[in-house]
Amino acid sequence: MSLPSRRSILLAGAGTGALITVVGTASAASAEAVRYYDVAPGVRLNVRGGPGTNYPITRVLSEGAKVPIYCQTPGTTVTGPYGTTNIWDNIANAEFVSDAYVYTGSDGYIRPRCQV
Repeated sequence: MSLPSRRSILLAGAGTGALITVVGTASAASAEAVRYYDVAPGVRLNVRGGPGTNYPITRVLSEGAKVPIYCQTPGTTVTGPYGTTNIWDNIANAEFVSDAYVYTGSDGYIRPRCQV
């Protein structure tokens, strides 16, 4: 028998937030498995605080990095090893990289759009 897992989710609305806790078994609470995607070879990739080159760099990924993509959103158009695109990949909370540097095997969206 699995022990219930807990996840807290912050819901925002009308300028205030509410914190709720979701309780369920590990199998019920788990979403699809996280897949990691290769960053272009030889690239040290800037991670930004939002989906565009106007956002501050929060860190730099080392060569050979792999990233999860939780959601994708339009932003600044960037040209990189995998073409020209305005798609930005959300790789962690408030961390985005241009899809032009991530090998996804597609020129379009492969993950849900980020909820703003």
